Amino acid sequence: MGLFDHFLRDIRSVIHRDGEQNAIPPLDGALSPNDRLDACTPIGDPLPGLDDVVADRDGSLLVSAGKCVLRLSGPGFATRTLVAEFDGDAGGLAIHPDGRLLVCVAGRGLAALDPARPDPRRLSAVDGQPLTGLTSVAASPDGRIFAVEGSSGRPLEDWRRDLMEKGHNGRLIACDASLGSPATLLRDLHYPQGIAIVPDTGQLWFTESWAHRVSRMALSADGSGQPIVVQRNLPGYPARLTGDGRGGFYLGLFARRTHLIEFVLKEDDFRAEMIANISPDYWIAPAYSGGSDCLEPMQIGGVKALGIQKPWAPPRSYGLLVHLDGHGDLTGSIHSRAGGAFHGITGACATPQGTVIASRGAGRLLLEPGDLK
Repeated sequence: MGLFDHFLRDIRSVIHRDGEQNAIPPLDGALSPNDRLDACTPIGDPLPGLDDVVADRDGSLLVSAGKCVLRLSGPGFATRTLVAEFDGDAGGLAIHPDGRLLVCVAGRGLAALDPARPDPRRLSAVDGQPLTGLTSVAASPDGRIFAVEGSSGRPLEDWRRDLMEKGHNGRLIACDASLGSPATLLRDLHYPQGIAIVPDTGQLWFTESWAHRVSRMALSADGSGQPIVVQRNLPGYPARLTGDGRGGFYLGLFARRTHLIEFVLKEDDFRAEMIANISPDYWIAPAYSGGSDCLEPMQIGGVKALGIQKPWAPPRSYGLLVHLDGHGDLTGSIHSRAGGAFHGITGACATPQGTVIASRGAGRLLLEPGDLK
């Protein structure tokens, strides 16, 4: 980058200093910091590779962890049984109206598990492009299936690289109940991670992590529609979106945005050198968990004092679950701050016992019996 390019960038940052890409919103109002996630009750032993959780119709939980999908049932969800094991990591989950379990499998696409069939039905490509990075799936009342792929053609483990390279190659796909007639509905999305369908309104909602926003669109008979942004410039990177059973949504933000990361995203030369020479675990980038490795990027006294990580420190990782009402307005949130234990919130679901939350950073399921509002 030449001197003139630096000059133009600085001028733009002054003129548009309050622009969406430069201004990280504060945590206030419905997003005011608290320690409620750290006060939640952990469910059972840790689950390495934990990613998503959904409630089944019989009151049990279905959980993706590593290459497995597990069922948690009984008092306190203490009983664990193996439902399925795949040749790739299991990710986003959904229950189809006909009772099948839909599973996003890293590098393999979408699997539909039917209790009456020994082998799952699979969808591995759409429009000639393999589904290597499916992140979330949902089914509409009429049986149609919708899913989002974070970055087309890129494996899920390269999500940091996609952010650092400013990727916007995600897509929204659809197929019929038998996984037939697949089609791409939207392209060039900024790493979509969550998707939900509102049965009463016929609307599809989805998140875009790198654009820090939530959008919705009305579904026509052919599945097409025009997205409308309902939440923009969120203070973190949105992950999955799940209905709360009362017309609203749970939205996990798997990490906070920081001024340091936003600055690095503007410095193309530095970012290119960092990508080329440093392990992704040590990039100046968001993380599901942090603070345990002395080689992680730090900010000196702004992070720790006397060996204790400050709750208000610029966070490398963070835990945040927010509640949206049916209009997309923020109504409440629960947090695990920089010094907390339960970071990297990637999923949540409503159960009769309370809200069950997936902390990927800690590999723990959490139970919050209260209301997020």
